[in-house]
Amino acid sequence: MEHIGLRSLLFSDGPAGVRGETWDERSPSLNLPSATTLSSSWDSELAYRYGEVLAGEARRKGVHVVLGPTINLHRSPLGGRHFEAFSEDPVLTADLAAAYVHGLQDHGVGAAPKHYVGNDYETERFTASTEVSERALRELYLLAFEKAVVDARAWMVMSAYNSVNGVRATEHPLLETPLKTEWGFDGVVISDWTAVRSLEAATSEQDLVMPGPDGPWGPALVDAVRDGRVPEAAIDRKVRRLLLLAARAGGLDGFEPALARRSTVDSVAFARAAAAEGTVLLANDGILPLDAGRLRRVAVLGDNARFARTQGGGSATVVPARVTGPLDGIRAALPGVQVDYAPGVIVQDGITELPLAQIVNPATGQPGLRVRFLDDTGAELYTEDRRSTALVYFGGDAPIAAATTIELSTRWTPAEPGPIRLGYAAVGRGRIHVDGVPHEVVAAQEAGDDPGAALLFPPSAGIPLTVTAGTPVEVRVEFELASRAPGLENACAITVGTEPADHDAESLIEEAARTAIGADVAIVVVGTSARVESEGFDRTGLELPGRQDDLVRAVAATGTPTVVVVNSGSPVLLPWRDDVSAILVPYFGGQEMGHALADVLCGRAEPGGHLPTTWPKTTEDVPVLDVTPADGKVDYGEGIHIGYRAWLKTGAEPAFPFGHGLGYTTWALTDPQVEPTAAAGTDVAVTVSVTNTGSRAGKQVVQVYLSRPESAVDRPVRWLAAHAVVRAEPGQSRTVTLPVPARAFADWQPGGWNYEPGVFGVLVGTSVTEVATAGAVHLKAV
Repeated sequence: MEHIGLRSLLFSDGPAGVRGETWDERSPSLNLPSATTLSSSWDSELAYRYGEVLAGEARRKGVHVVLGPTINLHRSPLGGRHFEAFSEDPVLTADLAAAYVHGLQDHGVGAAPKHYVGNDYETERFTASTEVSERALRELYLLAFEKAVVDARAWMVMSAYNSVNGVRATEHPLLETPLKTEWGFDGVVISDWTAVRSLEAATSEQDLVMPGPDGPWGPALVDAVRDGRVPEAAIDRKVRRLLLLAARAGGLDGFEPALARRSTVDSVAFARAAAAEGTVLLANDGILPLDAGRLRRVAVLGDNARFARTQGGGSATVVPARVTGPLDGIRAALPGVQVDYAPGVIVQDGITELPLAQIVNPATGQPGLRVRFLDDTGAELYTEDRRSTALVYFGGDAPIAAATTIELSTRWTPAEPGPIRLGYAAVGRGRIHVDGVPHEVVAAQEAGDDPGAALLFPPSAGIPLTVTAGTPVEVRVEFELASRAPGLENACAITVGTEPADHDAESLIEEAARTAIGADVAIVVVGTSARVESEGFDRTGLELPGRQDDLVRAVAATGTPTVVVVNSGSPVLLPWRDDVSAILVPYFGGQEMGHALADVLCGRAEPGGHLPTTWPKTTEDVPVLDVTPADGKVDYGEGIHIGYRAWLKTGAEPAFPFGHGLGYTTWALTDPQVEPTAAAGTDVAVTVSVTNTGSRAGKQVVQVYLSRPESAVDRPVRWLAAHAVVRAEPGQSRTVTLPVPARAFADWQPGGWNYEPGVFGVLVGTSVTEVATAGAVHLKAV
């Protein structure tokens, strides 16, 4: 389109980093904390800076639009992409999403909030229909998107894979109303990859099909316009929106790009600070913060202490230049302290890539491996030298579609002896050569019907091998590209490495307990694995994988004060929660997670988080759990009662309620003031005095809830209406005014928003259950 001055625009997956054009360790990306970490901060200013940092990353990588944030709701804790979205509450989600979008777009990079709408599960996500009432759509699922569009003016919105009430999201009237009419969205509706499957979407308000240029809209769309099946006016509307996007992004001659500020934030320092701000202290008997000057020996235990998950799986994954995990972060923070480590339980499964320090490219003699793409005659089509044995090809120059074989070669020098399994993770057939000896073709099992899961979390296959520490092994893997799963013709992912060795679980737990005995404190890091939380599949349960619960119990039984760090992106069951000294949740804390965790443990930073989602005691207690379609449908029959709303309705007691979070100081909330009357459709102000009554500076999250016990319509017991972060020095008081928007009082009825006149209770507190009545507002009819 150069003849009209239209240049190419680059969109990149986020939302917790900016991947850029390729998944490649040679072009690393900043790995920010996950969305659940960010949302636990409850801090819109932090979300703005988060977007600002992403904008800097995007500009560095030549990216015009970041495909994020993900603002689907935590309807069920089994949702596979729970870590990538913000909260179970639409107001908290909307506030943080709007700030994130502002942060990006104020700095010259577009945002694409996703996935519009009702895409709160992964099972059968391409074909399932979300069956949901209009009221629940408006008050929950659409509300989460509204502020990012109306207030932050997002440049794009991504439509979802699923259907809504039997109509595909890419063809749905919701793309017109409320998105483009009521909300005034003037940007581009981009599809999720392969979400558009017919020409019907061209007659709707779907604007851009991805990927292109082929697909359901390729040449067929031209024919459909010519013969009148698709009105030319519909295409004109889409073109105008695309040209406006290009003008905003600096991709259209004659138009200045949107006025952009330059980011002044130190991105690595921000990643560390943001991880601490979102770390939730669930429980503390006084052990934290640790007094580093009095420590002599610390036991750090758990597989995730060494192999922490800093980000969730799927399209959100980026390749950081470096990662600091909990073990390394604690050791760096305690240079004069003896820090002993034992894994206790092996959690990570599947293939682990070979460490760069142990591999040599046979062609260059440098760390890494040689990769060759071959055709069906064995002729070389393309060669590259890589510094990782975990490779993803999705875009870039490699001839994925033309080649028939990919060959990976390296010289590996194991650091430890013993029997292992050497293999690869990929869907398809391959052959492993060890020291020139070919081993039989290994056939990986099929990975299911989801191409995303098949690409990013494939099954593994390997061969038994005995290695000697320090003795090099020549490794060559030939993988048959033609054997990949359908739908991946232009993409490929393969990891060459080792699978966990066989181990005696009981012996590992006993060793960990012995390591804890006599230590000043035991820090046990538990968490999920890549097989538990990822795009492409939902969770099957809330238990920690493996025998991690047994590990925690064994360590706590030694009598050593035990601090448990939960390295998961979403809620897990904590059956030992009353038996340990403290529980910290850093979620997937980004590349600086280890440093941030040490900062919090040692009191150099406040654990700034409050839960954006309820954590249950048992799976059976969870009031809204099902994410599995029945006959192709997921029934949202609970209506407006999800998350804490559902917990309050059922009366079940969670392990830790929505909004809960402890700190290292104490607080008093006093003298609440509430406007006694308000006209329907007007905002209301709530004022409260917040005093730091402790001995150190701290942070508190003040939350305002509304209630309406006597109502003509079904309502939650209480619902979040406003929130504010308060920071204060010891003894300092701050008067905080929280504006409660008019819509907080409204309910959706057929035809529009309804304002029921009468008395609404106002509650102020620090979680949904730790609240006190602050007053009441009499809403007057207009």
